[in-house]
Amino acid sequence: MPKREGFPQGRRIRKRPDFLRIQGGGKRFSTPHFLVFALPRTREATDKSRVASTARFGITVSRKVGCAVTRNRIKRWVRECCRREASCVGPSWDVVVVAKPHACKALHAETTAELNSVWLRLGASPQFGLRPSRLPEGRGS
Repeated sequence: MPKREGFPQGRRIRKRPDFLRIQGGGKRFSTPHFLVFALPRTREATDKSRVASTARFGITVSRKVGCAVTRNRIKRWVRECCRREASCVGPSWDVVVVAKPHACKALHAETTAELNSVWLRLGASPQFGLRPSRLPEGRGS
């Protein structure tokens, strides 16, 4: 039986005050379809989280992006990219990904490439398999 891959609650940002803290006081990265906010986690926030050894991610997709089916698809794609590449980001980051209104037009490959370019800008090491050469033209940092 294959290993079950998941995205546990300890790796998610779930509370509104956490979203506001990260969006208000962190680094901001812009891609064609997403805004990404990243804030180094403080020691007390690390102590409160259940899984302190990995980065935590939050995803926001508003109704401006599209209907529920479209929003859920975008969230699944972003969650998958965060889950697969979380080890590249580093354990001390809280990251919020906000979909722009035209994110509904992005393909899965574009979504992955854009978020991988952000992980690289956050300081991910190329040894983890994220290389600028894998990114489409014009999508790098």
